[in-house]
Amino acid sequence: MHPQQRGTVLRNVRRVRGCPRGHRAESMAGRHSRPQWPAVLSGPLRLAGDRAEIPRDVRAAENGGRRHRPSVAGLVRAPPSGSAGCQGGSDQTAEGSGRDTVVTRIHQVLATLGYGDAIGHEVLGIQRVLRAAGYESEIFVETADYRLEPLTRDYRDLVDASHPDSLLLHHFSLGSKASRTAFALPDRMALIYHNITPPEYFVGVNRTLARQCFRGRRELRAYADRCDLAIGDSEFNRQDLEALGFPRTAVLPVVPDFSHLDREPNWLVARDFDDDWTNILFVGRVIANKKIEDLIRFFHAYHTIFNPRSRLQIVGALSGFERYLASLHQLVVTLGASDVHFIGHVSDEELVAFYEIADLFLCASEHEGFCVPLVEAFYKQVPVLAYAATAVPSTMDGAGVLFEDRNPIHVATLMDAIVSSRDVQDQIVEGQLTAADRLRSKDFAGTLLGLVDVILGRPRAPEPSVTFDFWQQFDAARDLEELRLYRPAIYQALPAQRDDRK
Repeated sequence: MHPQQRGTVLRNVRRVRGCPRGHRAESMAGRHSRPQWPAVLSGPLRLAGDRAEIPRDVRAAENGGRRHRPSVAGLVRAPPSGSAGCQGGSDQTAEGSGRDTVVTRIHQVLATLGYGDAIGHEVLGIQRVLRAAGYESEIFVETADYRLEPLTRDYRDLVDASHPDSLLLHHFSLGSKASRTAFALPDRMALIYHNITPPEYFVGVNRTLARQCFRGRRELRAYADRCDLAIGDSEFNRQDLEALGFPRTAVLPVVPDFSHLDREPNWLVARDFDDDWTNILFVGRVIANKKIEDLIRFFHAYHTIFNPRSRLQIVGALSGFERYLASLHQLVVTLGASDVHFIGHVSDEELVAFYEIADLFLCASEHEGFCVPLVEAFYKQVPVLAYAATAVPSTMDGAGVLFEDRNPIHVATLMDAIVSSRDVQDQIVEGQLTAADRLRSKDFAGTLLGLVDVILGRPRAPEPSVTFDFWQQFDAARDLEELRLYRPAIYQALPAQRDDRK
């Protein structure tokens, strides 16, 4: 059979462990050091007092480029009437109503735009919706993947683009120079929160990231009075914002675009795994909070006790956490788990291939704000077994199989119960497809534009007050960055850089 034809067949079949690939049981068909920045841009905030085709339902209408917004009643959470930071009125400190002027610019700002990650997909999706609705919308970043750089602008350009009548959608996941710059600008702001991994996961693994997560969590609180609305991309993240003291919160749910999973699989990469062995899959960056070490232990127990003809495929970026990756390789050697494969970052076609040949998606992550690969596995009809922590249960929405006991033998037993039974697989996949349909039916564009209307229809938060030398230090940071890029020998010789390396 031609490889592409075989890929088509695999989308509609699954197998029971022990059955050759040619006799799969049919399933339900269908479905690098950082500079020492001036304190105002590197330390905590100091306060002084490729456009895709636009979906038809979000195309700009003829009446001024605006479309009808559905009601978002009940989406915005606020404290009870009369409490601090409540819903507005004569007792609220604000600078004018959101409808005093017409807002035509809604820009996004974030630290990094990555290729193929969940935040990157959401940022690009938001831009498409806003442009289709008639707004001018740019993406301002510190860094971007080279494949996405043409779609972005340097965050320092935001200073010139800033205007009190503009709205900034600030994606917050780590403290950054872009974040602190956006804080000081006069634009209205809505904060979109993607959660911050607890820094303790990175102590001893990635010192820079541990520091960034610690600072980010500390800085986040300063935005409670700065933004007009704080938006979580999941209910778990919204509750986190509420616990941190944000008075007005809402949810803009992640609605993944699965079109990248509808491509033909790259069988030059994955076809050799298409045999009579059982393929256990995990998709996600190899990072400490994902608990890859436990994933390996779970698989080793399954491989040893139940099924020696099985392999673990870990698909996701490996860079940035070399010390952690080395410890994982050492664990593999210690356990003698020879059938553990670290695949690394893959193309969309390669990702499709790994989903096509997977018999089980296994997740041991302890901290997730949403976890898109879970619902990707739903879409690709791969049974999911995941640890019930943070946002994972709400993401799975009653589908798949959750576990709370991290004993490797217990998890291995669950793995075997799923992989060895066609009926169990069918029941799991049926529930997952239903959950995926519920997720895909959510009106992302309508919810986004409805929240924009809510923000613009309310009195704005007070403009920020920052230290008197903020913009002086901003210029100093820009000059330092130019020195690092174009005069690296001078930059490395600076006393501040020597001190930072100690």
